[in-house]
Amino acid sequence: MQSAKILSYSDLDSIKKNEKNIVLVGGCFDIIHIGHIRFLKNAKTYGDVLIVALESDEFVRVKKKRHPLHTQDERAEVVAALSSVDYVVMLPFFNSEAEYMSLVEKIAPRIIAITKGDPQKDNKKKQAEYVGGYVVEVLEPVPSKTSSRLLEQLAKL
Repeated sequence: MQSAKILSYSDLDSIKKNEKNIVLVGGCFDIIHIGHIRFLKNAKTYGDVLIVALESDEFVRVKKKRHPLHTQDERAEVVAALSSVDYVVMLPFFNSEAEYMSLVEKIAPRIIAITKGDPQKDNKKKQAEYVGGYVVEVLEPVPSKTSSRLLEQLAKL
């Protein structure tokens, strides 16, 4: 059963009009770990509404070069169950930065929250500035608790 917190990409217009002080984060969230929990809790403190832009299964296969452990629907259900998350937006596979810019334009967040050292920081900064927002680094990375590191540890079991 799909939660009211889970939205399709085409449903974005319904939140922009009704919400203020939106914080936007993005990611795959395939293996939820303590780094994710801390990141989402910290991100939520910067606004009234936390929206998670959840990458597609194709994104995981193409960009992360692995098969997702959980489908996008399953990942959305897990992320939506977290108390710090107000909405999860199911992203289609994006082929360009222009598509991410369109996403940010539709949501118009005040803050785009990232982890310190995010390789997409410059792109996210441009997106935030385009809609009059800001990028905020809300958490230091937790190196031993990345999804890649956890997958490596599980492979050794």
